Amino acid sequence: MAPISKLVLLLMCAYHTLVAQAGDDDLRSSYMVLSAGSLKSATVNCTDPKAVSAPSGGGVTVPLHHRHGPCSPVPSTKAPTLEEMLRRDQLRADHIRRRFSGVKQGGAGDVEESEVTVPTTLGLSLGTLQYVITVGIGSPAVNQTMFIDTGSDVSWVQCKPCSRCHPQADPLFDPSSSSTYSPFPCSSAACAQLRQDGQGNGCSGSLCQYIVNYGDGSSTTGTYSSDTLALGSSTVKNFQFGCSQSESGNLLQDQTAGLMGLGGGAESLATQTARTFSRAFSYCLPPTLGSSGFLTLGAATSGFVKTPLLRSAQVPAYYGVLLQAIRVGGRQLNIPASVFSAGSIMDSGTIITRLPRTAYSALSSAFKAGMKQYPPAQPMGILDTCFDFTGQSSIRIPTVALVFAGGAVVNLAADGIILGGCLAFAANSDDTSLGIIGNVQQRTFEVLYDVGGHAIGFKAGAC
Repeated sequence: MAPISKLVLLLMCAYHTLVAQAGDDDLRSSYMVLSAGSLKSATVNCTDPKAVSAPSGGGVTVPLHHRHGPCSPVPSTKAPTLEEMLRRDQLRADHIRRRFSGVKQGGAGDVEESEVTVPTTLGLSLGTLQYVITVGIGSPAVNQTMFIDTGSDVSWVQCKPCSRCHPQADPLFDPSSSSTYSPFPCSSAACAQLRQDGQGNGCSGSLCQYIVNYGDGSSTTGTYSSDTLALGSSTVKNFQFGCSQSESGNLLQDQTAGLMGLGGGAESLATQTARTFSRAFSYCLPPTLGSSGFLTLGAATSGFVKTPLLRSAQVPAYYGVLLQAIRVGGRQLNIPASVFSAGSIMDSGTIITRLPRTAYSALSSAFKAGMKQYPPAQPMGILDTCFDFTGQSSIRIPTVALVFAGGAVVNLAADGIILGGCLAFAANSDDTSLGIIGNVQQRTFEVLYDVGGHAIGFKAGAC
């Protein structure tokens, strides 16, 4: 992969302005109107998903659903309140920043190596994961519904025999019933890679053991294995995953079978299938609980507005981008470019986008100025720019656009601007901390991770 510094140089030399639209073709429009009822997430029906064109180049697309919506393939449990989700979201964001505490950010979004040791707690707080896919594992294939997470590399499902497992809706995967299951011996290259990446847990007899410790104190451990993975009509042979036989803490309590890692490390689904489906994947996170999205491996890379993909050799799981400006109501805010120099990561598991404090203050002030007709409301957890929409049948809000390096202008959908009556952004403690582009802002866009092309892309209105 080309060094990040070269990518930044290329984008400076070949600066181009491309625009991703979110429902309104007129970029000069400074406001959008939405129904007050759309701010409420309650829904009982699953709407038909938009037709998704098949990826070119032999890729595969599978449906993606919100865990607590009526489209979810597993029985719904009681969804946490928004306040609880925001509390968990802060834990995840804090953990991401701790993981980058050993990485220095260069002035142009470049990530430089540091002498500081990256923490060995490699996983994240899982309480904010919201989106699931269903895959088949084994021969014959057993359906397993799993969370997706771009911040994790090791995928895992619960397996028999399991000394300590959480309840799940799908049948527990039984390795002895699969003709293609194979545990990795301790002497294997896969086990050596696992140890190198800090996720090995020694041996049990001669079999390789994995462990992932998450930021909320939970963990999963078991035998590192391979088996056939079914993704829609396609199959992946020798897919590497953890066969979880013991967990601690409140790992996953939502009847799901495990986690599918989409990070940038060697163990992730995206990396393992790069030769089969190309080094590009994409997803679309649905705007409501009652709508569906998709995950595509081997995604087509045309038709997107793109910004350079930045990577850290020390924390390879994450996909970095450089935010350069913010527009409110069609006008660019007066924020010095240096404010964004710490860079940001794209994260499917973080809910609320985190901005440098100076940038957030400017965004909040400009947004309030465009919302003077609505009384202010009390803050809700980490969200402090809130409004009282009592008695309103429709709401008029200023448009918000994120401008990334390379000239990619991403005009957010209404779902990516307002959440629970509040501006769906939060501030970091200062301007030097890593930013995070959360999943609320990603909703309805097809978000492309073109690892081979060193780019992140956005295509509006995809789901």
